[in-house]
Formats: sequence, C-alpha cells, structure tokens
Amino acid sequence: MQEQNKPDFSIVISCYYEEKSIDEFYQRLSSAMRGIGRSYEIIFVNDGSTDGTFGKLKNIFANDENVFAVVDLFKNSGQAAAITAGTTFINGKAIITIDSDLQLEPEDIPSLIKKYDQGYDAVCGYRQNRRDSFLRTWPSKIANVIMRKSSGAKLHDFGCSLRIINSKVIQAFNLGPNNIPLLVEVLAKMQNIAEVPVKHHPRKYGKSGFSFFKLFAYNMDNMILMSHRPFQYTGFFCMVLALLFIIRCIVSGFWDFKILDQTTNGLILNSVLISFLILLAILSAVGELVIRNFSALRKKPYYIIKEFIKNE
Repeated sequence: MQEQNKPDFSIVISCYYEEKSIDEFYQRLSSAMRGIGRSYEIIFVNDGSTDGTFGKLKNIFANDENVFAVVDLFKNSGQAAAITAGTTFINGKAIITIDSDLQLEPEDIPSLIKKYDQGYDAVCGYRQNRRDSFLRTWPSKIANVIMRKSSGAKLHDFGCSLRIINSKVIQAFNLGPNNIPLLVEVLAKMQNIAEVPVKHHPRKYGKSGFSFFKLFAYNMDNMILMSHRPFQYTGFFCMVLALLFIIRCIVSGFWDFKILDQTTNGLILNSVLISFLILLAILSAVGELVIRNFSALRKKPYYIIKEFIKNE
C-alpha cells in the first residue's frame, strides 16, 4: 500500500472472553475515532475465547468497513502474542493498542493522538489511579522498575495496554508467530517517548488473561531479555569487592587493621547461605537463557491463527 493511501492509525485490539463488553467497547471506540476525523482501521484479535466473543467480532466486521480484519487464535496465547498476530496485518502509519475489557476508556485515545502529533515516536497511557488487586499491582511495580532500567524509557506504567507507536518501529522487528518482541525491546529503539494519564476502572465482565504467575514470568522475561546487563552489574560488583579485599590485605601489612575480629559460626553460616543463594540465582538466570535459546532455535510458534477474515 502506497504511503499516501495508508490510514493514519491501525487499532489492534486483543479480546479474551469479552462477549459482554465487546459491543459497548466497539461503539465507544468508533465514536471516539469518528470525533477525531482521521482515517483509521481496526483489527480485532480473539485470543482463544470460547464464548461468543468471536461471533460478535464477525458481526461487527460485517457491518463496519473500518474493521479491516478479525483474527481468531486456536488457543489463549497471551496479550503480546495476540497483539503481534494483529500487528502483522496493519496498514496504518501508527499503531494504537488497547484491550477491550473496558478497564481503559476508548475516549482517552484522542488525548494520546494529540500528544503523538507533537512529534513523538510513541505515546503510552499512564494509569494514575489503577483499580486492580494487590496481587496484580505489586508485580507490575517490579516490572516497571526492570523495564525502566532495561529500555532507558522513563515511564511510570509500562503495563498499560493503551499506547500509540510509530508503525515503522514495530514493523522493523519482522513480527510473526516465531518472533514476539517485548515492549521493552521496542521502546529501547526510540528516543522521543511521552506519557499521558488515562482513566482506569475495575473489570466488570469476563476474566483477565493475566495471573500472578504470568506477571512473575513476564518480569523474568524482561530480566532474561536484558541478561547481559545484570551479569555486567554482577561482574562489576564482584570486581569491586575483590579490589577492596586486596586493599584490605595490603593495608593490614602495615597497620593493625581488622574487620570483624570475632568470626562466629553464625556469621560463617549466613555468609555461606547468602553466597549460595546468589550463585543459585545467577545459575537459574543462565539456565533460563539457555532454555529460551533452545526454544528459539526450534522455531516453535507462540500462536497459531485458526481463522482470519479481512476486507479486500
């Protein structure tokens, strides 16, 4: 598609058991986009829902020419996989992502577009008053710290699904079933990133695709992804300790210099235990990296499309 014929925005929406919310979400999204007066297309992705979600998506597709495609996955594959599946079909100059569970308001999209039009490469939503349980918010806080360090982006809320990103950046990753880049990888390739506060509500319908363990695994993914940095930090820390130990040995040859003059059994046991746990954590990270490299070499698909319909 030639540049001048491309829509301004491709909106990719992941849906997981949204039978009760999808109609309201679609009406509010369409109203918000029509109010902007810019060209757009919508790509819905049913992330393995077995209720009536996909049937409603097909009905929406049949009645709105702005809905470019509807994708149905064989199995729930996660938000990142669903977004990737939809992103492979986009035509727009920029991609907008948002979940359809109505925890985020489609009416906030114009605020992000206004900020994006100021020349930013990406604009992310920021849930100032997040309405989720403690078991979801505190792992997210840990993830935000990891992702800030990994990507260099000074964002408050990496987990907010409402965001706009320049399509050129996304498409450079050669997306597909065997390649699902994490958000931290994408943001690390951009400099001009902004954040806009958005409203957040408790989930009214359906069920969340995230769990405590999935959030924990997501944190591990980000740590493994940027594994060279933790190992660099660990190596630097060990070198500093070794240098201090050498200085301590040299100084003790000239002065009566002692640290922890009385070494107890308890101190030795604690030191051995701490050293063992640190070593175990490093070995676990290395093992996880080896397993992921092995899986990548096998080219195992992260998602499989069951059905796909689009406007010709």
